[in-house]
Amino acid sequence: MSRRTATLALLLALALPIPAFSQSLRLEVTSGKIRLDGRLDESDWTRPDSVTEFRQREPRAGEPASERTVVKALRDADALYIGVRAYDGDARHIRASQLRRDADLSSDDNVQLLIDSFRDRRGAFVFGTNPNGARWDAQLTDLDNLNENWNGIWDVAVSRDAGGWTAEFRIPFATLRFRRQPGLRFGFNVRRFIRRKNEQDLWRAWGRAEGLYQLLRAGELGDIGDAGRGREVELYPYVLGRAIEPAHDSGGGRLADGFVGAKAGLDAKLAVSPTLTADLTAGTDFAQVEADQQVINLTRFPFFFPEKRQFFLESSGLFDFGTPGRTQVFYSRRVGLDSAGNPVPIVAGGRLYGRVGSWRIGVLDVQTGGERANDAVVRVQHDLFARSYVGIIGALRTTSGSGAEATGGFDLDFPVIVHGQNLEPKFWIAGSRTPGAPGTPLAWRVSADNPNDLFDNFISLYRIDTGFDPTLGFVRRTGIWETTGHIDFTPRPHALGIRQLDFTVPIPSWDIIAAAAGSLGRTGDWQTAWFEWRLFGGDRDNGDHFEINLQRQLDAPPDTFEVFRGARVPPGRYWWTRYELQYATSAAHPLSFAAFVNWGPFYGGRSAELELGGTWRGGGHAIVGVNVTRTAARLPAGGFTALQTSSHLEYDFNPRASLLGFVQYTNEERRADFNIRFHWIPVIGDDVYVVWNSGYSTNPAASSSLTRQLNGAFVVKIVHRLTP
Repeated sequence: MSRRTATLALLLALALPIPAFSQSLRLEVTSGKIRLDGRLDESDWTRPDSVTEFRQREPRAGEPASERTVVKALRDADALYIGVRAYDGDARHIRASQLRRDADLSSDDNVQLLIDSFRDRRGAFVFGTNPNGARWDAQLTDLDNLNENWNGIWDVAVSRDAGGWTAEFRIPFATLRFRRQPGLRFGFNVRRFIRRKNEQDLWRAWGRAEGLYQLLRAGELGDIGDAGRGREVELYPYVLGRAIEPAHDSGGGRLADGFVGAKAGLDAKLAVSPTLTADLTAGTDFAQVEADQQVINLTRFPFFFPEKRQFFLESSGLFDFGTPGRTQVFYSRRVGLDSAGNPVPIVAGGRLYGRVGSWRIGVLDVQTGGERANDAVVRVQHDLFARSYVGIIGALRTTSGSGAEATGGFDLDFPVIVHGQNLEPKFWIAGSRTPGAPGTPLAWRVSADNPNDLFDNFISLYRIDTGFDPTLGFVRRTGIWETTGHIDFTPRPHALGIRQLDFTVPIPSWDIIAAAAGSLGRTGDWQTAWFEWRLFGGDRDNGDHFEINLQRQLDAPPDTFEVFRGARVPPGRYWWTRYELQYATSAAHPLSFAAFVNWGPFYGGRSAELELGGTWRGGGHAIVGVNVTRTAARLPAGGFTALQTSSHLEYDFNPRASLLGFVQYTNEERRADFNIRFHWIPVIGDDVYVVWNSGYSTNPAASSSLTRQLNGAFVVKIVHRLTP
């Protein structure tokens, strides 16, 4: 069959109606080679079934999609092929501004595929693209734990024409996890987003309380046949060269010598069974990872930084236990990083994860240099009912010359749907053992989440004993009772260009912390308290977001603390009331901006915080962003002005090559940091990084402050994928 004839046949096939509300998309086996070009013009694409019955979830749930979408599926011995034809009656206004791997595609028209390869309705892989062919992927665990830092081996090609755009996905079976069995089926769903209309269309799960990640309502990808996971071993050797400048403090004192060196290492991925995967690493290095964002912390409590290192990101959701940013039994930044975020050498490490029947298993073990520590975590979950689970976790750190530090815990997650509404009760409890410390201090939380369209409610109660110390985890505060919650009323007026409003009145959102020896029911026992009334907030039809908030806060520091360099707050009980305005324009605009202002009393004085941000997207190659945050405070003991700025410059040559520049500055640290990173993907699975990092003092008390270099590094890293 000629190329032109095949194209005509495909268009005729796509135009034919099929039975409405189908729940399964049947695959066909290819008879020839599929060329990934985004055109779907091979004859094989005329044979499989298609789904076209997409419905809106936004703005009008259940109504037919305003633009036609057609999805077909093929397979060969090694991979799935998913073809998506996105018709558009106004193709000139299709939005496509992103090209970089893992860029945020919410600024563009995009298509996302969800594949629940275990078909257990508990987790899935998500693959997305836009009309530029940018690749985005994520790993979904539990109900809403989306790991957007997961990177799978897959590819996509797109094409555009006067009638819309087309995406052609190739997803190797080796990227997926599944049980080999007769009649193999995957859970499957597709979501299309039309940016200029702010419209979200889904094949299945288009209800208000559902969505792409509601796996109970997903459809199926059927007739997959005898699919193997492909190669049992993948090797990722790397070589790295670096030149490191001497490190100095702001006064010019040398902290560390510079050097020039090279390094090599190896990562490996092994398919232990069709449902279990092992990752091994030796000579591990994360030199290509982007730097942490600087923050000015105007509280007396530690700040939580997210994980960015690739080895710890895949299946990281399985190791989650506790409440992120508050109390976690395992916080992967405790491994291979010191308390200041500086690298500690990782000698070797291994991880085993996956499923065995109704059990989910995760095991992690890492040997680090420095203290010569061994860090190990074991996580096990057992399925209950449709989506619930009961689980345990254990974390152990052993170092040479000292005893072992251990943490263990038990958790239960019991999500249900009651009369079409989501309800998720959850409970966890953990205890820690530290050499030289008596007993086993405990931490626990019981909570109930009720996230739905008209009302979004949540309530929780914590207890964290004094002395609770998860050695491989994170805890923000100990020796406390805490309760958090909110009751959001979110009606849809369908008027004045407003899509959905958001009110938290008369009951405010709250976060109250009392001493462990006290009671949450007595305000005199409160250590901190935060209340927020959302008087008026919501989202407009065009994607803009706005809020008007009233806040009431308490802090009762027992000791004097430094809120900012040179500004100290004495002990006492401080109540204050603050006011807040927010407005952010939609990312659909070539130039988008956000503004935030918060003002009122502050620790016996007054302060005003202003945050401004803007992003320009130049139609697919250049993106420029600037953010400025300024807080001016007058306190009884003196005043201060905190200033934090950051600038982001991105140029994407194509979907596989990008240049990123990042500059940040804070006047608290009196330093400016620069990061430039070039990333090239020669073929899927290979990576080339060229990275330059440098920091400079801006301390006016230091001689030559504006040119004094505090640190610097130039790194070239090459990673190659081998499939023996």
